Amino acid sequence: MSQQPPVRSTGSPPPRPDASMSLLTNVMDHALDDGYAEASARRAADGGGLPRTLRAKLGLAAGLVLAAAVVTLGAAQTQISAPVVAKEREELIDRIQAETTAVDGLETDIERLRREVGERQRAALQQHGGDQGGLVALLSGATEVTGPGVRLVVDDAKATDRGGDGPREGSGFSDTGRVRDRDMQRIVNGLWQSGAEAVAINGQRLTALSAIRAAGDAILVDNRPLVPPYTVLAVGDGKRLATRFQDSADGRYLHALEENFGIRSSVSAQDRVTLPAAPSLIVRTAQPRTSGTGTGDGRGAADTGKGTS
Repeated sequence: MSQQPPVRSTGSPPPRPDASMSLLTNVMDHALDDGYAEASARRAADGGGLPRTLRAKLGLAAGLVLAAAVVTLGAAQTQISAPVVAKEREELIDRIQAETTAVDGLETDIERLRREVGERQRAALQQHGGDQGGLVALLSGATEVTGPGVRLVVDDAKATDRGGDGPREGSGFSDTGRVRDRDMQRIVNGLWQSGAEAVAINGQRLTALSAIRAAGDAILVDNRPLVPPYTVLAVGDGKRLATRFQDSADGRYLHALEENFGIRSSVSAQDRVTLPAAPSLIVRTAQPRTSGTGTGDGRGAADTGKGTS
C-alpha cells in the first residue's frame, strides 16, 4: 500500500490587512524611541533616579522645605500688603475727588467775578458815555446786540491734503485743508470793512481789542479755543453786507480757499441775529489834550488865538 509523500511546504502566511501602511505600522509598534527606552530602563535599574544616600535625601528634603517656605512667605506678604495698597488707592481717589471739587468751585467763583466785573464795566460805560453811552457800549461790546445781519459758516475740508505745496504750507498747520487763524482774521476784517456793526465767532463777541491767534492746531479768540465749524455772525444790513463781503478782496480770498483747498463756507443774509456781550472788557478813557506853553506836558492853557504885541 503506497503512502502519501509528506507535505514539506506549509505555504506563505496570509498578508496583513495593514501591509500597505508599513510606515504607520512601524511608528505605532515602536512608539518609544529605542534610546529613550534604554535610558528609562537604566534609570529604573538604578533606583528611579532618587537619592540613595542619607545626605542626599536630607538635602532634597531641605530644598523642598525651603521652596515651600518661600512660597508661603510670598503669599503671606501679599495678603498683608493687599489692604495697604487698597487703602492707599482709596486715599488717592479721595484726594483726586477733593481737588476736582475745589477746582470746580474756583471756576464757579471765577465766572461769578467775571460777570460782576462785566456788569460794573458796562455800568461805567453807560455812566460816563453821556449821550453817546449806547453807541460806546455797542462799539466796546459791553451789551448784547440784536438785529439783521449775516451768518457765515466756515469749516475744514472733507478730504484734507497733507504735505502739499502751496502758499499756506509755511505755517504751523501741516494740513492745508484746515481753517487757520489768519484765515479767520481776514474773514473778520472783511466783514468789518464791508459794514458790519458787531461780529461774533462761535458765540465769542469781538471787540476792538480782540485777538485771533493759533495755539497748535486750535484757533483762539481772546485765548478761548474754538471748535469747527466756525459760525461767524455779523450785525448790519444783511443783503448789502453779504454782497459787499463776497465782492471784497477778503471774500475772494475765502472763495480761493474753497477752490484750492476744499475749505467749505456758506454766506446767508439773516433777518435777525443776536450777539452776546463780550465776556471781559478793558475799559479805557481818554482826556482831551490842550496845547502847552513851554512845559510840553500837554496840561498848559488852551490856545485862545489871541496874539501879543
